[in-house]
Amino acid sequence: MQGADVAEQAVDWIERYLLLYESPPCAREKAGQFFAAHSDYADEFRRRRPGVLLMIGPFPEPEEGQPGAMSIFTSSEAAEEFAIADPFVVNGVVEKWRIRLWLVSGKD
Repeated sequence: MQGADVAEQAVDWIERYLLLYESPPCAREKAGQFFAAHSDYADEFRRRRPGVLLMIGPFPEPEEGQPGAMSIFTSSEAAEEFAIADPFVVNGVVEKWRIRLWLVSGKD
């Protein structure tokens, strides 16, 4: 089934937004320097915007050309707000970021 076809199915989709981070090869070393600020920022964001940032974390093994970390949000606006001020982005640990809509089935 093609991607566009999936979205048109009669399913109760829940919209979630993936914030995907891509980092340069040297990012692992640089991440340690800014991890505490990044973690504090995520905690503060969750306090300020409860229930909006659902999950956050890195992929354990970096793969060439693939995102190194992912966060899940309830809105694209919240994902963008988070990324713009994230210490990892501001300090160059993250080279590029993008937001993708993810349709989650409403069924358990």
